Amino acid sequence: MKPAMETAAEENTEQSQERKVNSRAEMEIGRYHWMYPGSKNHQYHPVPTLGDRASPLSSPGCFECCIKCLGGVPYASLVATILCFSGVALFCGCGHVALAGTVAILEQHFSTNTSDHALLSEVIQLMQYVIYGIASFFFLYGIILLAEGFYTTSAVKELHGEFKTTACGRCISGMFVFLTYVLGVAWLGVFGFSAVPVFMFYNIWSTCEVIKSPQTNGTAGVEQICVDIRQYGIIPWNAFPGKICGSALENICNTNEFYMSYHLFIVACAGAGATVIALIHFLMILSSNWAYLKDASKMQAYQDIKAKEEQELQDIQSRSKEQLNSYT
Repeated sequence: MKPAMETAAEENTEQSQERKVNSRAEMEIGRYHWMYPGSKNHQYHPVPTLGDRASPLSSPGCFECCIKCLGGVPYASLVATILCFSGVALFCGCGHVALAGTVAILEQHFSTNTSDHALLSEVIQLMQYVIYGIASFFFLYGIILLAEGFYTTSAVKELHGEFKTTACGRCISGMFVFLTYVLGVAWLGVFGFSAVPVFMFYNIWSTCEVIKSPQTNGTAGVEQICVDIRQYGIIPWNAFPGKICGSALENICNTNEFYMSYHLFIVACAGAGATVIALIHFLMILSSNWAYLKDASKMQAYQDIKAKEEQELQDIQSRSKEQLNSYT
């Protein structure tokens, strides 16, 4: 009985102390309002303590923001995009100039009659227009694939909040995989086709090197060393002269058009090979991104089901508590 009385006395003492503190605070506030009547309509906010204030060291600085931004960059897609842009630029730029030089060589040396190579000139002009279209298309396609790489990277998911995937997004990723595969197969054909003029110019260059060699230089057999461009099928057999021999062939190899066209075709072939490598790289990236989206959608469905079950369990627990409270 005595401890209960002591506890009640302590509680009464604490309550009286709290009332004294509250009354003292109210008196101070009333005295402040009496001294400054215009301050009654003001709203007073508690002054934050030292522990509530955010120190400058705790706020993220420029270095932390840069690290966070760099963490959201899909470096694999970025490398593939740079490689794709470089390969397409080399193929289109060098191929365009090399085709123009090839037409000039044919018109000046191998086919003096314009009607003999009229079809070839039209085909080359059409190929130059196709080069313009290829450059424009792959510039846009590379940017789209880079954006797709950004938005399917886990680092970007952490930067932009909760990750959500839809069936439409997975369908678009699958479409990019299929389209990149088709483009990769097409560029394999382009790579093989771009090696044909390199082979032709190499044969002409090697023939010129034979003519310049000391064993054949100055002999009568030099004029019997010839190159017949008609055997490659780019001009008809009735084209005149169609075949160049000896010193005339050596003069062709020494011209600026031949030198530039030969090396530009080599660079264009290398650019086509780089584009094939970039598309294969893109194909691997897109396949992994599609698999990531598929796994993420399954995880999202699992989390939704789990959240729904937890909500139902909470509802059951709350109803059971209400029933117990109604009985008591």
